[in-house]
Amino acid sequence: MKGDGLHEELVAAGFGGQGIMLLGKLIASAGMIEGRHVTYIPSYGAEVRGGTAHCNVIVSDVEIASPIIGRPATAIVMNHPSLVKFEPRIREDGLLVVNSTLMLEPPKREDVEIALVPATETADKLGAIQAANMVMLGAYLARKPIVSAETIVEVLRRILPKRRHHLIGINEEALKSGAECAQPNSALVGEPLHAPSRGRTP
Repeated sequence: MKGDGLHEELVAAGFGGQGIMLLGKLIASAGMIEGRHVTYIPSYGAEVRGGTAHCNVIVSDVEIASPIIGRPATAIVMNHPSLVKFEPRIREDGLLVVNSTLMLEPPKREDVEIALVPATETADKLGAIQAANMVMLGAYLARKPIVSAETIVEVLRRILPKRRHHLIGINEEALKSGAECAQPNSALVGEPLHAPSRGRTP
């Protein structure tokens, strides 16, 4: 709620084509609708295909002095190269949301909260592997409800052309599935981190 002192700095990262920029834009747009101050900085370049694309998002109840994020409170990582790159940067007691389906090894940090989310696998089961970013977003918002899932869906209605509004339902399901499968770092101990049977690998 506005006025509760919210100030969230997050980085979302994955390979190009994984919907990372959309994830960040949805959070920032939802924050604006809910009356927050926001910044959104996408990073493009050689990472557009196959490498590590990322975006920085700040959502705050106060004016934002700088959009630059040195040590984010949260990192949402969709593939293993992104885990390697951004895990060390999270501030102590921060949150790391990991797409465990595409990780080659588990996170190493012990001073942050970790949510292992089989996002690609979950989206695949929903019949829309491209919605893995929405599974991750749902898991993140279950841990840090800085905006509501309902506002995220409203943003989708606004930004998607009408010919693609049939995709809103599956994205809403992906958000709900992500919230349901968000697990603490202890919940998946002993279970293998594996690639899905279908879809891209990092």
